[in-house]
Amino acid sequence: MRSVRCGIVGFGFIGPQHAEAMRRLGFVDIAAVCSSEPEIARQRASRLGIPKVYERYEDLLNDPTIEVIDIVTPTRMHHPITMAAIARGKHVIVEKPMALSVAQAGEMRDAARAARVVNAVTFNYRYHPLVQQARIMVGRGDVGTIHLLHGHYLQEWLLYDTDFSWRLDPAESGPAAMVGDAGCHWFDLVEHVTGLRVTSVLAELRTVISTRRRPLVAREAFAEAGAEDETEPYSVRVPDLGAILLRLSNGGTATFLTSPLCAGHKNDLRFEIHGSKMSLSWVQEDPNCLWIGRRGQPDQLLNRDPGLLAPEARPYTSLPGGHSEGWPDAFKNTLSNIFEFIAEGRDPLTADGIQFPTFADGYRAAAITDAIVRSHGSGGLWTNVEA
Repeated sequence: MRSVRCGIVGFGFIGPQHAEAMRRLGFVDIAAVCSSEPEIARQRASRLGIPKVYERYEDLLNDPTIEVIDIVTPTRMHHPITMAAIARGKHVIVEKPMALSVAQAGEMRDAARAARVVNAVTFNYRYHPLVQQARIMVGRGDVGTIHLLHGHYLQEWLLYDTDFSWRLDPAESGPAAMVGDAGCHWFDLVEHVTGLRVTSVLAELRTVISTRRRPLVAREAFAEAGAEDETEPYSVRVPDLGAILLRLSNGGTATFLTSPLCAGHKNDLRFEIHGSKMSLSWVQEDPNCLWIGRRGQPDQLLNRDPGLLAPEARPYTSLPGGHSEGWPDAFKNTLSNIFEFIAEGRDPLTADGIQFPTFADGYRAAAITDAIVRSHGSGGLWTNVEA
């Protein structure tokens, strides 16, 4: 496998996680990072053996030795950095959500197609081994006809009015804020697993904490407020709770709840699929088990074990059964599929069997989020997904 040189734009909470996953691949050379906080970035880059830190993303993009740009900034910057990278012929990886709006996501998708550059969105939950197992079971007919999907993405990190994040600013994160940030993961995941499409939505969005204490010095994601932090009042203009009813392309129904105000739920993404033959359930906080429900037979917990998985799912597990794998491993699996595709020189327009989420998938998630915002704005009417 030839070496691939990558530059990372953004190096706060998630940037170093991307870098660690790349390091595990063995053939990705992280040539540089770019950060608005260069001193902190230099300390983190030094620990990871990354030689160069830029303060301006334009300087990183202009490095002719870098062929892949990995964008992990706040959502507001995804579109301009992506468009600039594509104009320079770079392959582009973007953190979710892909863009502030469905219009921006469409421009990014179309530009990447026109330039024939590899494009990807890090919907990493797809590549847990048991998520792939569930997808295979649905695809081969084990579950039967799906009539109901339900699930949630619940967290607790914004429970107090002293908790704050750039995601609470619609200029930085878009009008759906955390509902779109968490929701896009779930929408992509269930469409990937089931092969179905969300066709229309009915949404209720709420802002439970309408005034927060914004720190005068920015905090990293998920960091708690300190007793000595200086703050100012901040009027919240985005939702922190979403309840959504969804219609599926086969006539089935789905429900989804999301909020970062749920005490005790650290990163609780889950889905449950109900079909005419069986049910399946997977929980991100317990990723090494897949629950299988049957009528007239004992229910089953399928533990992650390479010997028990379908052959197509086995490449996504690295350890024997009983040796836990989790979030970092699924992230590594996602980046492995992307960078192997790039290293092999495959054409994103003509290649068969692309095994990673592309800008087309990011656009789909943006279109669902857009429909949710429009549904809520209409007073809770059924609204079509325009994608």
